[in-house]
Amino acid sequence: MISPCANAATQQICDVINEASKAYLGVIPDDCWHEPYMSLNELQAELAAGVSFVGYTAHGELLGVMGSQDVHGVTLIRHAYVRTAHQGQGIGHELLTHLLLQASQSILVGTWSAATWAISFYEHHGFTLTSRKETRRLLHRYWSVPERQIQESTVLVGPEWAESCI
Repeated sequence: MISPCANAATQQICDVINEASKAYLGVIPDDCWHEPYMSLNELQAELAAGVSFVGYTAHGELLGVMGSQDVHGVTLIRHAYVRTAHQGQGIGHELLTHLLLQASQSILVGTWSAATWAISFYEHHGFTLTSRKETRRLLHRYWSVPERQIQESTVLVGPEWAESCI
């Protein structure tokens, strides 16, 4: 059910991201929302930058995706989405567990501060929220995101986080 997503699956990955990201509409600031949430060109740029995806497939349909990217000696969890109709069924748990078992270095995840459901999900899996100051530092060091997104985001550190890896 969980397997690496081939580059040929980019449209399917994009479809999952855009369908599931509608949860942000009206939650994150209006100036941070755009339609589509991720264009095919943006996804292709993410893939070219080293983000690789695993997907959860059932009955021939891609139901969830989670990306990872190795940057400066840490692994970033990127673009974790499950189709709305399939949320709360353990798909996100399975995808995250799969990536955690594959990781050989410390893990960070960034998300919108207003996405309380995402923060709770990661905390349930042993991740810890960083301070506002640490969030800014980590976002500047490991991500390439606009300043406005940095203002509205938070970073969580994985269960096996080692300060020496930062």
